[in-house]
Amino acid sequence: MTAEAESCPPPSASADPAAPSGTAAGPSPLKGWLAVLAVTLGIFSLMTSELLPVGLLTPVGDALDVSEGRAGLMVTIPGLVAALSAPLITVAAGRMDRRLVLALLIGMMGAANLASAFATDFAVLLVARFLIGISVGGFWALAGGIALRLVPQRHVVRATAVIFSGVEAASVLGVPAGTFLGDLSGWRTAFGAVGVLGLVALTAMLFLIPRLPPQRTLGLTDLPGVFRSNAGVRVGITMTVLLITGHFTAYTFLRPVLQGSGVDGGSIGMLLLVFGVAGLCGNFIAGALVDRWLPQTALGISLVLTVAMVAVAVSDATAFSAAGMLALWGLGYGAVPVTLQTWMFRSAPDAVEAASSLFVSAFNLSIAAGALIGGLAVDALSPTSILWIGGVLTALTVLVVGTSGRAGRRATSAPEQ
Repeated sequence: MTAEAESCPPPSASADPAAPSGTAAGPSPLKGWLAVLAVTLGIFSLMTSELLPVGLLTPVGDALDVSEGRAGLMVTIPGLVAALSAPLITVAAGRMDRRLVLALLIGMMGAANLASAFATDFAVLLVARFLIGISVGGFWALAGGIALRLVPQRHVVRATAVIFSGVEAASVLGVPAGTFLGDLSGWRTAFGAVGVLGLVALTAMLFLIPRLPPQRTLGLTDLPGVFRSNAGVRVGITMTVLLITGHFTAYTFLRPVLQGSGVDGGSIGMLLLVFGVAGLCGNFIAGALVDRWLPQTALGISLVLTVAMVAVAVSDATAFSAAGMLALWGLGYGAVPVTLQTWMFRSAPDAVEAASSLFVSAFNLSIAAGALIGGLAVDALSPTSILWIGGVLTALTVLVVGTSGRAGRRATSAPEQ
């Protein structure tokens, strides 16, 4: 079982607004797991698509004659749109076949990336990124609870963990691979490859996912209700905003920062791979810790991210030293998703779907905010400034966790399995 599966409680059947009665009467375990893998491929391609510009900012900016700060809008826009589309599509999809909704979203992402590959104007590229944001937000929010409808109840925890592993795999494999491909064959080839991957995921979903007719719906009023009434959810959202905004303020512009320090541009793909592998390790380490030491793990993440950003800011980076600092940075960031997911699930065990939508919105809004803040700082101040800004934001998580009080203790209490 993966780290997420060991640390996250199984969502109750009532958590999914479309969960049918009698999951056991659904498809066979083999067909269910094939459907889970199709959804995982979809979320992997979506998150790779959202984050791909991180490794390609400089070549895209050079080709389309825009500054690196403005090129950061390729990350800001889909993050902002995803934050808005997550709750809206979750509510709107309540009366539609979930299989059809997911297929439409992944198909739109694939088409948008293919359009990006042929874009000759930055405005056209931003329109494509807007469509990708819709796909990311809606797909991620719906996929969070879909395991309940694909596999028997005893496999739900593991299947949910597998689906969410697509988010982590995008950082470990997707972005570095896209960066390598962009360095070898041009950034247009990288966008085109992700578009083709999305169409492959679409085909897999149409053939492997069964019809998922709606059973119940989630109202927009359910979302603010959970936020207002649940202190643990509010703390979790605050941590998400600080950690993700701080991370993406600096990470989005990591390529120009490293190149400005003297690191050869051809090494960026390898350094991002180091970051991703370290992130995968951080994910499993956090999964082993959050069951008993959830607040302490959140504190540790904040400190590791802060130290890593400050180290990059004050050091004259070489490819070797940058690899060490990015390994530390990746270790911290890789622990973020499983830690925050566990916090949200434990804080709202009876409202997992609503809490998941809020988490997805906060996560993607923070990606957008971080990219925007970083872009403004890069253009108005200096590349190094983004590391200090990001470090301050991640360090503030220490205060949030330290003052969480009862909310922190509630999230610390592991649910009965």
